[in-house]
Amino acid sequence: MGRLLVIGGGAAGTAAALALHKAGFDVTVHEAHPDAAEDIGAFLTLASNGMRALAQIDAAAAVTALGFPLTGMRMLDGSGTQRAARPLGEAEDPALRFRCLRRGDLNTALQAEAARRGIPVRHGARLVSVHEGPDSVTAHFADGATATADLLIGADGLNSTVRRWIAPSARPRYAGERVFYGRTTDAPRLGATDVITFIRGTSVAFGHTASPEGETYWFARVAGDPLVPEEIARGTADRHRDFLVPLLREDATPAAGIVAATAEDILVTNAAELPRGMPWRSARCLLVGDAAHAASPATGQASSMALEDAVILAKALRDAPDPDTALTTYENLRRPRVEHNITVSGGISRGAHTRPAAPAPRPGDEDLIAQLEWGGR
Repeated sequence: MGRLLVIGGGAAGTAAALALHKAGFDVTVHEAHPDAAEDIGAFLTLASNGMRALAQIDAAAAVTALGFPLTGMRMLDGSGTQRAARPLGEAEDPALRFRCLRRGDLNTALQAEAARRGIPVRHGARLVSVHEGPDSVTAHFADGATATADLLIGADGLNSTVRRWIAPSARPRYAGERVFYGRTTDAPRLGATDVITFIRGTSVAFGHTASPEGETYWFARVAGDPLVPEEIARGTADRHRDFLVPLLREDATPAAGIVAATAEDILVTNAAELPRGMPWRSARCLLVGDAAHAASPATGQASSMALEDAVILAKALRDAPDPDTALTTYENLRRPRVEHNITVSGGISRGAHTRPAAPAPRPGDEDLIAQLEWGGR
């Protein structure tokens, strides 16, 4: 198995390409978006497990050049009283500290790293269908182009076209809340820049942090009926701000002031998740990242777990005696961990406003270092 296609040039797909290339495979990435800056307005945090995965494929430096580290978190109640505080992840190790950065910047950095290593990334390549034969798989794109390989990796996100081929009945479902993201340079500086603050408000779960340059990043999670696509498309920063600020003013916290100071950069999406137990693979196709195990954003683990996927898949294909054994090994290692995240994150979204101060260990935590270690098996 020498030729591999990756569908999707976000973090999951590009990291998979980097890992597979390091393992010796001939890999090409096909990305539907015309450039690398998809979702440039949203931000994310990479946790220590995600940073560890990047280090194994020699891509950590490309990411630590972006954003800023987070070494601690604190939890406030609706009165503004601090209820908990703790370090984040492996904060004592600079290489493994949580990192806050824009999603589009992460995609751009990983794609630039792929290009530096000679991995082709074809933009504007929207997949429309897949044909599997006994010895190969062929991807058909909207522009009429085709690409044939030994294995196709579907890293094309929540609304995956590859998943519709593998598991046509598996559809994303609403996880119970709308999620708003924003950033502003006009909010007052509120404490240290390496700490993220979570607020358990009356009607809104809120989180915020600030970069050393004074840019405040925030999210707000609000329970309720899902927004229909037309509502999302018509949404403006003014509408989102007018909806959120009265809810946030129910509490004595800085949240309302932060949102009120956000003039333009506000996005909204419906929290979504995929059903556990759905198929991840066919004979020559495999799903990774959100295409396989999208969860609500409450645990903040989506990107980090996608980076884990990349390393563990590449190692499985490198070390197994045949492709079927490799994909079975990969699925056996990954499914308990990522489906636990779907359950926990969905439970937070539907039940509580925010995650607990000290989350319980996830399946595989005790084995993760060995699973990610590039030189190990």
